[in-house]
Amino acid sequence: MRRATTLLTNMRRIIKLYDSMLKPVCEHYDLTLMETTIISFLYNNPGKDTAADIVELRMLAKSNVSQAVESLIQKSLLYRTQDTKDRRKIHLSLAEKTKPITQEIERVRERFRERVFQGFSEEEENLVVQFNKRIAENIKLEGERGENR
Repeated sequence: MRRATTLLTNMRRIIKLYDSMLKPVCEHYDLTLMETTIISFLYNNPGKDTAADIVELRMLAKSNVSQAVESLIQKSLLYRTQDTKDRRKIHLSLAEKTKPITQEIERVRERFRERVFQGFSEEEENLVVQFNKRIAENIKLEGERGENR
């Protein structure tokens, strides 16, 4: 297999593994994968608290995020607050009752990390993280170049 194919295949497998590990959380709390993803995002990204932040940083469809945010608000798991300086901007915050959900998501994330890095030394794991950051920077630069072409 070519390097690019292997890289893309591994990325998809990593995402599928993580999603499959999250499914029991979704089932336990009667949430969709998108709703669970939004709760996880808001929990792990303080200061990035708008639907636009979620769409941009997680590269998710705006319509899917909007639908899931509405559902979470209806379930009283999420609150909406209008920005005091820019009325068009709406901040999202997790309700206190999401705490058991976020704790379970954190346990899943740790098990996921352990599985993905099984057999890696701490130094090797740190190298993978560094390489991943460099890949992300290269992708971001390429995206910026594409916008300027």
